[in-house]
Amino acid sequence: MDYTIDSIGSIKICQPKEGYRFSVDALILAHFVNLKKLNKALDIGAGTGIIGVILGKRYSESHITMVEIQPELAKLAEESIKLNNLDKKAEIICMDAKDLIHSESFHHKFDVVVSNPPFRKPGTGRISPEGKKAVARHEITLNVFDIAKISQKVLKHRGRLYVIHLPERFTEITRIMSKYSLEIKRVRFVHSKRETPAKMVLIEAVKGGRVGLKVEPPLFIYNNDGTYTDEMNTVYEI
Repeated sequence: MDYTIDSIGSIKICQPKEGYRFSVDALILAHFVNLKKLNKALDIGAGTGIIGVILGKRYSESHITMVEIQPELAKLAEESIKLNNLDKKAEIICMDAKDLIHSESFHHKFDVVVSNPPFRKPGTGRISPEGKKAVARHEITLNVFDIAKISQKVLKHRGRLYVIHLPERFTEITRIMSKYSLEIKRVRFVHSKRETPAKMVLIEAVKGGRVGLKVEPPLFIYNNDGTYTDEMNTVYEI
């Protein structure tokens, strides 16, 4: 596969020249993970490894396991791990993340699960003819139910799940997470500009957590003149 090596702050990421390339969603989600320390994290649907690499760089004592179903993207994630000198603290596994549900060696192992999942249900919106983009954008191989089921199995008690999704699916996600003992504790809505409706929602849920929700101030991506806001500039300071 032809690929590029792109720099974001202090990290380098290998990405296909054509097809799936990470978006700002991944950077915003990684920024939303706000912990004093992180030991073991699982990135579900890791793509080319952008979130796992960011977390590995930010948390010096962490070990990051990335799972990606598409072999070509998993190979690029492996190269990204090497480029960022994370060989000893990060790994990529090419597999269907749903198989983790039945793999006891992964059960109750992780402090954190993070996922930037496909947003669209099959039958909604135009499905990309390019296979890798289609899997990344539509719930073809992974959906919210799957992420909740996996997280319930692999997270330790009081472990945390971080996802980014569409605001219009927030109530649906709330019901699903509740079914799998994942209590939503922190929410932040993301807007393109101040006067526009929310385009994404960031969610932090705790396995076995008590009821109590904190809605944080919104994140605005752009100023009115089209430049990044001050906070978005910090998102890129990796």
